[in-house]
Amino acid sequence: MPQTTAEKIITLEQSEVADFSSRSEAKLNEVEKQFNARIVLRGNVLKIIGSSEDVDRAAAMINEIRDVQRKGGELSQQEFKQAVRHASHRAKPGEGTQGGGYDRPLSELFLDGIAVPLKRRRLSPITAGQKRYIEEIRNKDIVFGIGPAGTGKTYLAVAMAVSALMAGKVSRIILCRPAVEAGEKLGFLPGDLKEKLDPYVRPLYDALYEMMDAEKIRQALDTGVIEIAPLAFMRGRTLNNSFVILDEGQNTSPEQMKMFLTRLGFESKAVVTGDVTQIDLPRGTVSGLVHVQKVLSSIDGIGFTFFDEQDVVRHDLVMKIVRAYEQHDNSGEKAR
Repeated sequence: MPQTTAEKIITLEQSEVADFSSRSEAKLNEVEKQFNARIVLRGNVLKIIGSSEDVDRAAAMINEIRDVQRKGGELSQQEFKQAVRHASHRAKPGEGTQGGGYDRPLSELFLDGIAVPLKRRRLSPITAGQKRYIEEIRNKDIVFGIGPAGTGKTYLAVAMAVSALMAGKVSRIILCRPAVEAGEKLGFLPGDLKEKLDPYVRPLYDALYEMMDAEKIRQALDTGVIEIAPLAFMRGRTLNNSFVILDEGQNTSPEQMKMFLTRLGFESKAVVTGDVTQIDLPRGTVSGLVHVQKVLSSIDGIGFTFFDEQDVVRHDLVMKIVRAYEQHDNSGEKAR
C-alpha cells in the first residue's frame, strides 16, 4: 500500500536562513539524500515533503540543528553532514538500536567544546566515536584510540593535551612517536635530533599549529613545556604532571609499549593512538598495540575507543577507501 505524502513547514528566523541555504543549498540536499524527503526553501519558510515518518524525522533533526546553531554558531559543511548522518541512522520507532547514529541530542555532541586558545570558533567532536574518545580521555588516565586514518585520533588527543595545559591541569605536553616508518634508524638520517625527528612528528606539529600561536609553540618547545621525542628516549624516565601522547602506536613492539606505559607518573595522562591495519614493523614482529588490547582491556582506569569508517571526517572518499580495504581483507584475499 503506497504511503501518503505529508508536508511539514518550519519557519526559520531571518538569521537562520543563510545557515541552511549556503553553498547552493548543499546542506539541504544532504537532508534530502539521507531522509528520502524533498526540501524546499522559499524565503524563511522551509517545507519538507515525503512520507509522514520521513518528514517527522527530518523535521526533528532540522530543529535539533537549529538548536545547536543558536547556542554554538553555524555548523560547517562537514559538521552539518555528520549531524544529518547521525540523525538518519538513529533507530526508527520500534526498530531498536541502529548502528552509526548518535542517540543523544545533537547538542551534546557538537557543543561539547574542547577549550584551546585558538583560531577556531569551536573545536568539538563530530562523530559518536569521537565523543566517546574525549569522554574516555577526561575520565581515565590511560586511553587507547584505535582505528583507521581520518578519524581524528591524533588531532583530538593533541587538543585535549593543549586544553589540559592551558587549564593548568598538567605542566607539560610530551609528544612521542616510534621512528620506524621509513625503515631507517635516526642515527643514519642527516641533521640534528630535531631535524631527524621532524618527518616522523609532522602530524603532531600540524595539530599544534592549528590550536596554538606559532610563537607560543616555539617558546614552549624551547622551555620544554612541549617536548617531542622518539619513543626510544622514553626509557628510564618518570613523567609526572604531564600529558603524554604516543602516536602511531601500532609500530611499537610489546616491549616498547610496556616501557612507554610504565613511564606514567603522578597527575599524568597518556593517550596512545594507532591503526592496526597499517603496521610498518618487520614481518613477524607482533604489534604492541595489538598485544596491549589482550593484556590491559580489563583494567579499570584504562580506556579503549575503537573507531570505524563512520568516524572518518576527511574527504568522503576516505570513508569509502577504508570500507573497501576492510571488505577486501575480510574476503581473505591477500595483496601480492
